[in-house]
Amino acid sequence: MSLLGGAAVPDYDAGGLAGVLPSVAAALGVPGPAPIDLPPARRAVVVLVDGLGHELLRRRGGHAPFLRSLLPASRRLTAGFPSTTATSMGTFGTGMPPGGHGLLGYEVLIPGADRLVNELSWEDGPDPFLWQPHETVFQRAERAGVSVTRVGPGFFDGSGLTSAALRGGRFSAADSLAARVDVSLAAVRASARSLVYLYWGDLDKVGHVHGCESWEWGDELEAVDGELRRLAESLPADAMLAVTADHGMVDSPHELRLDVAHETALAAGVRHVGGEPRAPQLYCEAGAAADVQAAWSERLGDRGLVLAREQAVAAGLFGAVRPEALERIGDVVVAMRDRYAVVDSRHHRPELLALLGVHGSLTDAEVAIPLLTVPARHTA
Repeated sequence: MSLLGGAAVPDYDAGGLAGVLPSVAAALGVPGPAPIDLPPARRAVVVLVDGLGHELLRRRGGHAPFLRSLLPASRRLTAGFPSTTATSMGTFGTGMPPGGHGLLGYEVLIPGADRLVNELSWEDGPDPFLWQPHETVFQRAERAGVSVTRVGPGFFDGSGLTSAALRGGRFSAADSLAARVDVSLAAVRASARSLVYLYWGDLDKVGHVHGCESWEWGDELEAVDGELRRLAESLPADAMLAVTADHGMVDSPHELRLDVAHETALAAGVRHVGGEPRAPQLYCEAGAAADVQAAWSERLGDRGLVLAREQAVAAGLFGAVRPEALERIGDVVVAMRDRYAVVDSRHHRPELLALLGVHGSLTDAEVAIPLLTVPARHTA
């Protein structure tokens, strides 16, 4: 990773989340790039544990003896920027950087519509197939004759984000993690050449509500660890397991937050506050972007890195940006440092304002993610 204002610019190749699914597909014999060298397999299960940051796992691995045992042979990757679920799902599912797939934040501007879209909920969002038009890795694997199954909560099936970032194959719904492991095992055993994707989001939810340093987070990690051990021990001999994440997390006490609603200098010239508390994206009134950048730089000081859109793009924060996605990025892009955050109580829901654990910025705690693998025992 290169450095920008003391912050690390994420990788979007072999060192990043974008390389995971293409490399697993290549290990299964699917034609295409393989940024990460993985041993061959006939079948694979890829698990994405929402919020399982590398630094969190390393520090709190006492709750996860199985996952901790995989750390010595693991890879430390970067999730991308902003380090948020919607963006990372696009990066994971397409193998492209955010600027390529166009899912550029938690809330981003719909160019020409003068309104924000929440790319996680996709409420009143644009056509996901037009918003993200590129083929996913799942679709490419399916074309190559691999049986693809995606396992998650039922409401994900056909949702905007799933359609944009993770389309391809068939969807199997299950609620508990134990049930998703059972469904994944059945799916991987059902075909001689198969790719199964399992998503689990409760670790992230617990971290948001209770904080990632809480005992509740440790308990949830322990439960995840037990089920993933069972999954690994139950796989066919020719199947590999890969476990990764979409981002990490930091706890941001409310006294370390600024509220745009009560900060005249921060509100001036800003039409929409997008992004999220750790990575605000500011959509400015006509001609106001330079003044907004100056005002936010002065007010935040060392608490955040404040860049014009052009600076952020030139620095490679989003990877290569396709032209039609450029205006989805804020005129001013902010990456908060330490544990600081910026909220806007005029716009943010009370539930969001109440959260303790947050992510989105460029700190190691948020960007660094693990790639933990259990290779196939044989491939004959």
